[in-house]
Amino acid sequence: MSTMINEAILAKHVSKWFVKKDSQSRLPWKRHQKEKTVIRAVSDVSFQVASGEIFGVLGPNGSGKSTLIRLIATLLIPDEGKIAVFGHDVNKEGLAVKAMINRVSVEASFFKKLTPMENLLYGARLYGLSGHEARRRILVTLQELGLKQKSIFRPMEEMSRGMQQKVAIARAFLTQPRLLLMDEPTTGLDPRSKLEVQKVVRRLRDDHGATILLTTHDMVEADILCDHIAILDEGRIVALNTPQGLKKIVAKNGTKPTLEAVFLALTGKQLQEGEVINTKKEDTAS
Repeated sequence: MSTMINEAILAKHVSKWFVKKDSQSRLPWKRHQKEKTVIRAVSDVSFQVASGEIFGVLGPNGSGKSTLIRLIATLLIPDEGKIAVFGHDVNKEGLAVKAMINRVSVEASFFKKLTPMENLLYGARLYGLSGHEARRRILVTLQELGLKQKSIFRPMEEMSRGMQQKVAIARAFLTQPRLLLMDEPTTGLDPRSKLEVQKVVRRLRDDHGATILLTTHDMVEADILCDHIAILDEGRIVALNTPQGLKKIVAKNGTKPTLEAVFLALTGKQLQEGEVINTKKEDTAS
């Protein structure tokens, strides 16, 4: 007897670390050896994402957001803990998980000499879409993302980075995945392009029932799109709630704080694209 899985993602006590080789040891008897540092990119992270919701992950650069995305996408293996996607263990049932997900990275790769149409047709065939249906879906998706007809048939190398990112998003939308992992998808896009991408994200969720996990540096984007938000700092979740619930954490004297104010209060770091400014005060002895 089959049961309905209401959780798109279930993560329990997930940790991932990397070993970094430092400079050669200064100790005479170890001068030919390089010392090693263990970097804990994700540390004891637990959360769940309901089917059909948009779940945001906020955090400064180096907080573990991209590592977390790669763990869910089966590109990395957790060193501790467990991750399940619609009830399928990412380690033991990787193929089943890959069939249900797609991923948009901040740095997408393409055949730069080919056009967006040619790139997306190639990707569609890998997913078993027919030529006619794939072409129709590609045209609709690219036009919804604001690409003009003439741009669809020009080489990718002639397009701006922002336009290329739209094509990457369209490629992920093509397969209508049950779970879409979006790692800073609107970074580098102008305000109008961001709105177009956000509109399509909502449509994918509302019309097709997709679940979306979104990492972003854009606080306004997170506020208007996400049903729940996890704030990640140094590999750990320091808060998890709805946007309104997070704002209540730092609300004082009837004020209505922004998500950026919440982030600053919880991490002591200002969240910006490509830069983190540490605003923590030095600890003083008591």
